[in-house]
Amino acid sequence: MSDTTPPPPPPAQSSGSASPETHVIDYRAAEHLLAARDPRGAVKLLDSVIAAHPENTAARLLRARAFFAAAQLRPAALEFELVLEREPDNAFAHFALARTHERSGRPAQARRHFRLAAALDPQPEYLEAARFED
Repeated sequence: MSDTTPPPPPPAQSSGSASPETHVIDYRAAEHLLAARDPRGAVKLLDSVIAAHPENTAARLLRARAFFAAAQLRPAALEFELVLEREPDNAFAHFALARTHERSGRPAQARRHFRLAAALDPQPEYLEAARFED
């Protein structure tokens, strides 16, 4: 076994011994919790993953989706925005941020991100939401 993995983070919210393998397991468990309609449980698991790996956009995107599913729209928007800072060409993140803005009553911001999503990936769902003909 190679010793090239970074040491585990210092215990902040001690959840036992957190290893990279533990974080992968927590990420996968969070995916299952979100699919099972337990977004708050997913967020709890992802908090430790993101604390250890703050640059992991997949974990941030999953946490954003969980916040959205839990109707925690401000935290969802912040997470989607962080993902887009790192991956400005992520069509799904633009689309999901647009849905978040739409649900928050911000149609102008929603429309902008719907259009960016459709421009980046012309899926029918993205194109329909972008309403280019308006």
